[in-house]
Amino acid sequence: MTFEVIVLDFSRIKGLWETRAKKYKERCKKEEKRIQTSALQKIKQEWSFMLECRNNGIPQSVYLKNGFVDPDLKILEKIERKSHTSSKEKPEKDKFVFKLYGEHWEEFPDSLREQTHLKELHVNNTSIQAIPDYIQTFQKLIVLDMSHNKIRCLPPEIGYLANLKEFNISFNNLQIIPPELGNCENLEKLDLSGNLELTELPFELSSLKKVTFVDVSANKFSSIPICVLRMSSLQWLDISSNKLQDLPQDIDRYIKLLDSLCLEAKEEKEMTQDREYFEKEFMKAYIEDLTERETTPSYTTKVSFNLEI
Repeated sequence: MTFEVIVLDFSRIKGLWETRAKKYKERCKKEEKRIQTSALQKIKQEWSFMLECRNNGIPQSVYLKNGFVDPDLKILEKIERKSHTSSKEKPEKDKFVFKLYGEHWEEFPDSLREQTHLKELHVNNTSIQAIPDYIQTFQKLIVLDMSHNKIRCLPPEIGYLANLKEFNISFNNLQIIPPELGNCENLEKLDLSGNLELTELPFELSSLKKVTFVDVSANKFSSIPICVLRMSSLQWLDISSNKLQDLPQDIDRYIKLLDSLCLEAKEEKEMTQDREYFEKEFMKAYIEDLTERETTPSYTTKVSFNLEI
């Protein structure tokens, strides 16, 4: 009996696979180089760059140079740095705004006394009953929102806020407004609504020549305060839900007037009724006149009437 013995040369097999692996790596390098120099790859890169620029709000004129995309401008890096800077600036802005909420607060925190750099102060839905007199030190204050608290009175020091533009003291327990508020010459918006017990405003508020908005709704005004009529820039007056008994003669100069009786709608309805009544009475008189004549007119002329009530 004879046997065939197969002898394997592992060195030759190893050399064969190493040669194949080397050729494969060379082909991969050539393909990668071809892709890098390919026009299609360049177009793809430019298109991706353009999309990213547009998503970041960069205008086309910035990333185009002589009609071609110029990614060497590193625009995205600039935008990223700018965005990073903006994120750092936000906390700086928040330092100028103070907010306080919660019924457990019965007075202002002691730490607030030192924050005289504030531009906005929002204190809402608390049990606070008074504004401290050191409010006068907040000379940079632009917005003072003290709505929905239990404040009973305002300190006269409120008049020292020369830069104040918006003052909201609505839905508190105020009965009197200090005349010193008239010293806030830059005030533009004043909201005194929902105090329920306010019956008048001091005449000194007449000096608020920049006020465009006044809300005194939900109080007990029997007439429009004289000081409001002297605010030369006033455009909006809300005096609804009061106890108005009369209106001043120069009330017609306002753009918008709201009162507890909806006078605007009522007057319009009365004008319509008066006009209809006039037309009926005119036709009645005209018919009676025709019946009393000896001869009936052979023709009539069309006549239009304009009636102003």
